[in-house]
Amino acid sequence: MEKFFIKGGNKLYGKAVVQTSKNATLPILSACILTKNKVVINKIPNITDIDNMLEILKSLNVKCTRIGSTVTLNPKNAKNIKVDCKLARTMRSSVFLLGSMLGRFKTAFLSLPGGCKIGARPIDIHIDALKKLNVSVEEVGDYLYFNATRAKANRVKLRLASVGATENIIEFASTLKGKTTILNPAREPEIVDLCNFLNLMGAKIYGAGTKKITIYGVDSLYGAIYTPMGDRIVAGTLMIATAMCGGDVTLENAVPYQNENIIKKLVKMGCQIDIKSDIIHIVRERPLVSIGKIVTGFYPEFPTDLQSMMTVLSCTLMQPTYIRERVFENRFLIVDELKKMGANISKMDENCIVVRAGELKGCEVCARDLRGGASLILAGLVAEGTTIVTGVQFIERGYEQIEQVLSSLNADIKKYEQKSSDNNLNS
Repeated sequence: MEKFFIKGGNKLYGKAVVQTSKNATLPILSACILTKNKVVINKIPNITDIDNMLEILKSLNVKCTRIGSTVTLNPKNAKNIKVDCKLARTMRSSVFLLGSMLGRFKTAFLSLPGGCKIGARPIDIHIDALKKLNVSVEEVGDYLYFNATRAKANRVKLRLASVGATENIIEFASTLKGKTTILNPAREPEIVDLCNFLNLMGAKIYGAGTKKITIYGVDSLYGAIYTPMGDRIVAGTLMIATAMCGGDVTLENAVPYQNENIIKKLVKMGCQIDIKSDIIHIVRERPLVSIGKIVTGFYPEFPTDLQSMMTVLSCTLMQPTYIRERVFENRFLIVDELKKMGANISKMDENCIVVRAGELKGCEVCARDLRGGASLILAGLVAEGTTIVTGVQFIERGYEQIEQVLSSLNADIKKYEQKSSDNNLNS
């Protein structure tokens, strides 16, 4: 069983290169099925979600070769077969394959995807959107069977700005004859990155990042060489860590405007932040103050993926902070673990908490989801004594060697594989 051991109290100093975005890379990998030509993706992060996506692609007979951080995919002989249930349930992002499989093969079998337990996250929005393009859906055993042989381009209005549904429609419509319009699409930067990749392959997609996306279907897509964007959530995590611990950190391969919301909040709280091109420089010297309220929402509002980190940061402030979650209903799983560490958190209702000043003390806590797990590591960085974080597998779904990144910034964090005979690690 792997565990992180963290001794709190160190300020953070130095430089770190932000890894490539998990949430951009996964749909880009799935979109490779749309072509029969070779695709090369550079700077692939070494995380388990990427490993699982590559295994799924291999199961579809896509040839995948990884050398260092470069992955070469040859989907020429890809087959339209059922994605293994066990593989699909290792990650939520397996649902991204739906649009590309329908675009390439016109039919697809999909088992319900897995991933973190941060809410119901049903795929009914995906299904409703595809039905507007005349795709039929029926249950066949443990799978959903999608048939797009009679699909037609159309106007699709999403009732919720779902990232996954937007990406599936974009991928499917890229090779669907005619003009498809998506109204109320997700506007996240990862959507823009996917569209940039597809357009490089020959797609005709306009309006990514706005309230209307227009896709003109083309007959076929070409191969491409592409480097996805830096991970704005990892950048946000490291900024919040610096704000909590104090210090002076420079982040490279960041995209400042994509983190504008968190940057503004940290500046209001008392951090000094300078931005230039793909660099974010953050300094925290004096005590921070609460900004009173944090409300999550769809981009460009405050990202739900950084909410749990801000909850931890709020534990270190003298003034109370109200945090309202409007995207996922189970984002507060971290609260019980933080209370073990001495956090003063009260639940106002199912979607709102108030965080007051409390003295965090190290103890053993368990990660139950990706972002919550990273937040527990941040809590350990400022807690008195030693914090032990289990559930490492969740954290490594999206953070590449987070212990090495933080160690390079002067944090005292190590990862151990504890065996049943190791009785002295907790002392």
